This record gives sequence, structure tokens and C-alpha cells, in this order.
Amino acid sequence: MKDDPSLPANARFETRAIHVGQDFRSETGAVIPPVYLTSTFETGNPGNFDYTRSGSPNFRNLQSTLASLESAKHCTVFASGVSSISAIAFSLKAGDVILSEANIYGCTYRLFERMLRKFGVEIHYTDLANPANYAEIERLKPTLVWLESPTNPLLKILDITAISDAAHSVGSTVVVDNTFASSLIQRPLELGADISQLSTTKYTNGHSDALGGAVCTNSDEWQDKMIFAQKAIGLQPSPFDSWLVSRGVKTEAVRMERHCSNALELAKRLEARPGVKQVRYPFLPSNPQYELARKQMSGGSGMMLADTGLSYDAALAFMRKLHLFTQAESLGGVESLVAHPASMTHASVPKETREAVGITDGLVRFSVGIEHVEDLWEDIDRALSQSL
Repeated sequence: MKDDPSLPANARFETRAIHVGQDFRSETGAVIPPVYLTSTFETGNPGNFDYTRSGSPNFRNLQSTLASLESAKHCTVFASGVSSISAIAFSLKAGDVILSEANIYGCTYRLFERMLRKFGVEIHYTDLANPANYAEIERLKPTLVWLESPTNPLLKILDITAISDAAHSVGSTVVVDNTFASSLIQRPLELGADISQLSTTKYTNGHSDALGGAVCTNSDEWQDKMIFAQKAIGLQPSPFDSWLVSRGVKTEAVRMERHCSNALELAKRLEARPGVKQVRYPFLPSNPQYELARKQMSGGSGMMLADTGLSYDAALAFMRKLHLFTQAESLGGVESLVAHPASMTHASVPKETREAVGITDGLVRFSVGIEHVEDLWEDIDRALSQSL
């Protein structure tokens, strides 16, 4: 991250989101750095740029911003969240071992099972919300311990500090997918993890109009691997998408405050509504990991889960009755979305595997937006009244 002598050393998240990563504008006096839509740079330029696949002013600005917000020494940006996962995964070699939380993003599971296994990487899964399973770290001595917290879609909260301590005792590297939490409300590196990975498509950008991913770390060795992957594998983002994410991150704090307050209010009302089988939200006192969530997160984020108890078809019918929640797989935008994990985000996961970790046919995932909370509740309540 480039030091800005005009920025106070103790500047808070909201200030750093706006003022860090503002280079390459002094030539014109532009308040916001422009987008550099070029593939090629003249040799010998002051920024030492040569070809956009290996770097651009827009990459560097975004990387500086995210490194600051994630309390990281380094950040490398990629074309999508899956690209950033791939950059980490393809730094492995035959014989390496991953120990992963059992409940992970469907595309991560697909990458592990259908790609990495072909190249001789060994992958194991366990419930890392249960401290008794930390013994698997000692037994396997994995190259990587792969975590999500909160997990997708079950919103399990994992003890990042305790797991990192166990992993480091056997020389393992800890990766945390921080997408569901966001950089504002959780910083895995401060909790002991080695790598914080983000789909910047989601809360970082927040407007559902650009793809992106990022890997943040304090490790010089891992940073070198990420730069290599960005350039050699061709995982770099477009300059325009990087510019859009840089724009979006400036409002991350104010957006996340509304996401969190809306989601908590809806979760409380859903939990109290007759007919709903179960509601899961990190900051609900009924959450089994409620105390841990309050300890390592500053807010509950905007993701909420409800087991409606409905059949596969009835759950889909319920979602079609919603007017303000668009049925879509993504999350983290200003607009509210709803997803059916069994048929959407985790359709690639075998049914028996889904059900073993708690992804039932009646499970519905809400990405709660920043609309007025009363309008959102009226929409959910009406659709439930017609379905239960």
C-alpha cells in the first residue's frame, strides 16, 4: 500500500475507503482517478506499467484501498471471486492437502472436486464449527485450511483465531473467504488468518454491476504467488471493473450499516412468525455461535437464512410470490435478492452431501438490501401468508 502523508495514521475505515487508492490523477487534477482503458503502456513510464494483464493504475488503486481496509500488507485483485479462489488453489501442487470447512460455496466445492483432485491435490471436509474436529488439523497437517465465516449458505460462524492457532502449530496456511462478512465487519488477518479472500462483486462493490475478486495477505511469499497467478494464468480484472469496485467501496460502510440493521430486524420478525421452521442470522441470540459472532464481527451482515419447512417446489413457488426480492444467485448489492440453495448456489453439490450439512429443500437464502425495512417485511409476510 502506498503511504499517503496527508492521511492521518489513525484514519478510520470510512475515511480510508475514500482517500486510500487515489493515485494517478495529479496530471489533471481529477478528483476521482480515471479509468485507463488501454492494453499497452509505453516502456519507461513512471509507474513501470507494460501490459494491462500484469498491472494497471486501476488495479493498483483498488489493491491499495483493499489492503488498507483488510489490515493487510498486500492485496492482489482478480477478475472475479472464483478467479481469486483459483489463484490460491492453483498455487498448490500434487500431494498437497486441503482441509476445508464442510459447508462452503458451491463453486469452491466444484473447483476442489472437479479440478484440483485431477491434479493430485487431496481434499478433506469437516465441520470446523465444532472444536472437537480441530484434531483433523493435527492429523492431516494440511497445506491449506480453508474457511468461510459466515459460511455459505448456512451462516455458521467459525472461530478464526482458534482454528488459526491450531493450523499454525502444524505449519498450515489459513485462508478465510470473507465475502459474506465484508471488510467492514470482519478482518480475518487481524484474527490470525494468513489470507483473506473476497468476491469484490458482492459487498465491496455493492451495486451488482461489476465482477471482481481479491486476495489480501501479510505474506510476501503468498503475494508473489498471487502476482504470478494474476499475470501468468490471466486472472486479471478489467480496468473498468476495477474502477467500478473502487467507486463502490467508498460507500461500503454506510451500505453495510443498513444491510445489517435491515437483516437483523427481518430475522427477528421471521423467527417470531408462526409456520417458519427456523431462522439463522449471526446476530440472533438463538444462533448457536451468537457469542462468537459478536466477538469477531462488528455486525451481522446482510445475509439471512430461513428454513420454511416447505417442499422443493413449494419453496420455489414462495420465492416467485416475492415482489421486492429478485430471485438470483448473487448477493451484497443494494437491492434485495432471494435464492434457493438446493436448486441454485449449491445445485452442483450432490443432494446427499447438501442434506448432510443442513441444506434442505425448504431452505431459502435472503440477501437483504438497503430498501426500507417495512416494505421488505410486508413483501415477505404477504408471500408467506400465501404459502404456509
